[in-house]
Amino acid sequence: MNITLIQTELHWQDPVANRAMLEEKLFTLPEPTDLIVLPEMFTTGFTMDARAVAEPMNLTTFKWLKQMAAQTNAVVTGSYVVKENGGYYNRLIWMEPDGQFAHYDKRHLFRMAGEEKTYSAGTSRLVREWRGWRICPLICYDLRFPVWSRNKQIAPDQLDYDLLLYVANWPAPRQQPWDTLLQARAIENLSYVVGVNRVGTDGNGHPYRGGSALVDFKGDVLFRQYDTEVIHQQTLSLDDLQAFRAKFPAYLDADV
Repeated sequence: MNITLIQTELHWQDPVANRAMLEEKLFTLPEPTDLIVLPEMFTTGFTMDARAVAEPMNLTTFKWLKQMAAQTNAVVTGSYVVKENGGYYNRLIWMEPDGQFAHYDKRHLFRMAGEEKTYSAGTSRLVREWRGWRICPLICYDLRFPVWSRNKQIAPDQLDYDLLLYVANWPAPRQQPWDTLLQARAIENLSYVVGVNRVGTDGNGHPYRGGSALVDFKGDVLFRQYDTEVIHQQTLSLDDLQAFRAKFPAYLDADV
């Protein structure tokens, strides 16, 4: 699977500008890809002003994701602010090229910023099958909670997912936990892990260093980039992952 990570600055609370900026980046991808990962709240930055920026499902950003997935022949995923049934959600959309989609609502809301006072928490995890891979997308603060991301055995020789990914707006003062926990999640879950963070400074003055990364199932960092915008593409090997799991099946001794 070829995966594309887009680490970028974001225009504060300006969905039109962010969609235009990201569209330009997507149209200049150097090679075809299977999966494109955008940051958390990619249309606005990490904002608690949900009323000002929220969109209903199936409106502008949703349709934009559908168009981008069709034009790139890849899944495009990232989160933005959605209003539904009178509540607000930090919602990740998983959009496939043929228009099929799924969504995941952020489970762990960042109380230090008052996110739990603005948004409703999700209640279920998402795992999608895509081109032979099983993929579990999560959002930012979810990274700190290993039970939620636990990779469980679902068949004698199969785990729930092969790739765990996090979209984020993770500020620079807590860069070390981001770096460390991405590797920890990969090691404990015998899975590839991808984290896509933003760079720049948001409208609240919070700086972001990025540190978007791709970590393999042994915890080795295959890619990591700080401080600058970057579009990174890399091919992952499912055969290598399965061979390592067969050689080192630590999941067989996991706590239930």
